[in-house]
Amino acid sequence: MSDPTRITPTGPAEAAGPASTGASASPGGVSVATVPARLGSVEQRGIEPVPPAERTGRPMQLFWAWFAANISILGLPLGISLINGGLNLWQALIAAAVGAFGSFAIVGVISIAGRRGHAPSLTLSRAIFGVRGNIGPTVVSLLSRLGWETVNTATAAFALIALSSLLFGTSGKAKDVPVIALVSIGIFVVCTVIVSGLGHATLMVIQKWATWVFGGLNIVVAIFLLTRIDWSVVFNTPAGSTAAVIIGIGTIAGGTGIGWANAGADMSRYQGDRVSAGSLIVSAAAGAGIPLVLLIGLGSVLGAGEAGLAAAANGPVGALAEAMPPWLAIVYLVTAFGGLLVSNHMSVYSAGLTTLTLGVRIKRVYAVIVDVIVTTIGAIYFLLIADNFYDPFISFIVLLAVPITAWVGVFIADMLRRRDYGGDALLELSSRSVYWYRGGIEWRATGVWAAAIIIGYLFTQAGPAAAPWFTGPLHSTWFGQNGLGWAITLAVAFLGYLALSGARTPRATPVNEVRA
Repeated sequence: MSDPTRITPTGPAEAAGPASTGASASPGGVSVATVPARLGSVEQRGIEPVPPAERTGRPMQLFWAWFAANISILGLPLGISLINGGLNLWQALIAAAVGAFGSFAIVGVISIAGRRGHAPSLTLSRAIFGVRGNIGPTVVSLLSRLGWETVNTATAAFALIALSSLLFGTSGKAKDVPVIALVSIGIFVVCTVIVSGLGHATLMVIQKWATWVFGGLNIVVAIFLLTRIDWSVVFNTPAGSTAAVIIGIGTIAGGTGIGWANAGADMSRYQGDRVSAGSLIVSAAAGAGIPLVLLIGLGSVLGAGEAGLAAAANGPVGALAEAMPPWLAIVYLVTAFGGLLVSNHMSVYSAGLTTLTLGVRIKRVYAVIVDVIVTTIGAIYFLLIADNFYDPFISFIVLLAVPITAWVGVFIADMLRRRDYGGDALLELSSRSVYWYRGGIEWRATGVWAAAIIIGYLFTQAGPAAAPWFTGPLHSTWFGQNGLGWAITLAVAFLGYLALSGARTPRATPVNEVRA
């Protein structure tokens, strides 16, 4: 097979075309003028590759961005779930460290592709799966982003409902105060759209300062909570089995980095061409891993020392606030809201780009608005209809981790042989596309992705342990019982794609190469 990095382009977009001049192409391949993204201005660029003049990003920007995205209180229920799974504190910390740092190292690897191709993750994915074959991974990725945004929105609304209860004496249960619940959702959504709608330049600055503000407030709250814990109970919690630790690692990986893997290149596409691959991996792994281990560890301590938290049906927000003096509860609830907000900023921004990758012909800012409308509906369901918060959350993590992990396996395997993704050639969706392959589908990549998903689900179980609503036929095996369906999925996708020698050589690929 010929080397795809050495073929001269003959498709509709030349390597020296719009992307190198400051103009760019729409998702349908129409060239349009773009304005460099600036702080406070609306980013006009959608999924078209970033031109050389705007590739000014640095790894520390990504460190702060990933740090801010992971200082939300959603780390607390993950920590509680580890204790509920039979782990003691030390085992929970090990699971948190391996799961968080390891899974976000994968995000860092995907970020390398963003620096090479300077386009969003799922747009780059067109080069691998074909313009039509890429629809499946893109839809799954969008569902993942929308799901996380729904969880963020619902949890933030819980925080405002609890704050209203504290300040005005209203009920702390969403179903008792539907108007307050709807207003709370609305406040969160508007705050999200303001930042995510403005785009990348504003997002990077907001995330950095939010890290200091909400990170500091988290420390204040954590110190108080840790002084109220019965440490003898925490340290006397019996250790769980090795299998339970493995399951815990999978839960954390699926609930943190794996869910963000498809956004890695979205954030790194403005990085300079000379930024090293190692620095991108470290910025993602450390930026997200540090706050996650601290928050998941705090959740584990609380889960072991405060038995009532494990059964809190309305999430950790109200339950923790009730255990604090009023002044600190206010600080905690504001911190909870802010942490969820900065996490949602990045998720909604990424979802907007993913929506455009589906071929939707709207501006990026309008794609953001469409996405938040969907998550608003989902949050209303969580608050006013659903009877339980944790079970849907964990089930959501388990099920979507499988197809996303399959995509990660194929994508990373392809990165081993690809240095360039085609520039504006990625934007052509017709049969003239460089990446049309056969009928718009690269069948080897798409077939391996689908096979890996099917095999992964054979070992997967989702839903409450007492009454799961999905159980794969091989879940009773050692791999299934130890929660390793995601690992099998990754191995099948990665090795299967390599065994088939990767994607077929496209009819043309750019000659320009970027340093690995």
